[in-house]
Amino acid sequence: MKNYLVIIFISYLFVILFAYWLRFLNFSYLKKHDTDIPSGFEGHIDEELLKKTKEYTLEHSRLDLIESVLNNILLLIFLFGGLLNLYNSWISSLRLPFIVSGTLFFILLSYAGTVLSIPFGLYSTFRIENKYGFRTITCKLWVIDFIKSTLLSTFLMGIVLSVAFWIIHLSPHYWWLGVWGFFLLFSLFIMYISPYIIEPLFHKFSPIGEEGLEERIKELMKKVHIKISKVFKIDASKRSRHTNAYFTGIGRVKRIILYDTLLENMKHDEILAVLAHEAGHWKKKHILKQIIVLEFLSLIGIYISFRILQTDFLVDLFQIKPDTLFAKLVILGFIGSIISFPFTLLSNYISRRFEKEADMFAVKLIKNSESMTRVLLKLSKDNLANLHPHPLYAAFYYSHPPVVQRVKYLRELSH
Repeated sequence: MKNYLVIIFISYLFVILFAYWLRFLNFSYLKKHDTDIPSGFEGHIDEELLKKTKEYTLEHSRLDLIESVLNNILLLIFLFGGLLNLYNSWISSLRLPFIVSGTLFFILLSYAGTVLSIPFGLYSTFRIENKYGFRTITCKLWVIDFIKSTLLSTFLMGIVLSVAFWIIHLSPHYWWLGVWGFFLLFSLFIMYISPYIIEPLFHKFSPIGEEGLEERIKELMKKVHIKISKVFKIDASKRSRHTNAYFTGIGRVKRIILYDTLLENMKHDEILAVLAHEAGHWKKKHILKQIIVLEFLSLIGIYISFRILQTDFLVDLFQIKPDTLFAKLVILGFIGSIISFPFTLLSNYISRRFEKEADMFAVKLIKNSESMTRVLLKLSKDNLANLHPHPLYAAFYYSHPPVVQRVKYLRELSH
């Protein structure tokens, strides 16, 4: 057993050290090219802006690194230092019903993670984001958002956990299928109700107030047979100056949500280019494909997990007493994170392919690439995006192609 434990420990160390090595590569690459203006960006950025971008990227990266190191140290102490055994014993000593014990077990763990993240979130928002002109959120609003999100996550997690453990209790031999089906239905339900119930808890939705823009948006979407019910703007500027836009809705009828910061910074043609890109994701069925692949892999994963959880291998390995399903799940999740790490490379590769397809779709829909190019140039400038990520780091962690690559192939389309 000790040999297996050593293998798991060394494997996890290898994964996190490899991840830190990728960060180091990215730091070094950015510092090496911090004054190089990429081709296609001439006239849009200068060396002063590149320097500011480098400092912004490095400050966030250093903070993320410190948080990651702390979290990994605490996780290893929790698992290998005996704290999981103590925590598991304490929950068991309460002699609560199975469903209540399981729900409490994981909700309290989530609270611990939330508490640990608070100082990093505060520093990121009120130090880094404020320093570079992105923060608009007040301390009062931050606290209100934090309380709302904590209560909401507790409520939703309580539902998910209690129902999942109820299914496990009800059907000890086939719960893997029932839990998988419940998770699928619940995620689709949340996707449906989120725009109407969850998002309004944090943002105010209102008409876009731009003369002629809503009509142009609906006309553009009509070309690709996407029916738009409403076009809203949200008060994102109350929290940050970062910009975004997205579609919501399941089925053929969609709602379009535009950040008020996007409306302030973009011309109408540029906003249409952004939405044409999002339409590309829907028409190319990228979201549906991702859901199908994810759920297929989840079904396989949950069945394998079920088979492993039928044994005492995990609790014997970590010397957990008493034997509980909850402790087994924590250990299994830890081992799963090691096994799944290499798949981030494949997952993000597919995501980048989808983003490129959506870019190509947008260009064909709006019949020019210049609007999309201007959007990317503005977004990279306004958000201080890293224009020089290391290729290997980008391969592992970027869900979108690096902005320089996107501008390059969009410019090639115009020739």
